[in-house]
Amino acid sequence: MEQPHIQELSVFCSDKQLYAMLVDDKNKKCLFYGSTLQKSIRQDPPCSTLEVAQRVGEALVKACVDLNINEILSYDRNGLRQREEKLKAFENAISSYGFLPR
Repeated sequence: MEQPHIQELSVFCSDKQLYAMLVDDKNKKCLFYGSTLQKSIRQDPPCSTLEVAQRVGEALVKACVDLNINEILSYDRNGLRQREEKLKAFENAISSYGFLPR
């Protein structure tokens, strides 16, 4: 019997930026990478870092939908507490689609 693919979401916040990566642990493959530094996500220069963190979450959701992923089984905040504003914005975007593991 084939083992299911386990997607692990890892998020890191520096003082100014947020980075997120979704990895297929079975195949050791990066399925999504996004950060608040990416021009393709940032789009509008006057956009705040919090808004871009939310866009990173929305881009993650879009990637999951495109890859037919309906559940993220593992979530690593790298020791961050949810108080971090960028993390809250990111998590709000993905939780509204049910992508935060319980």
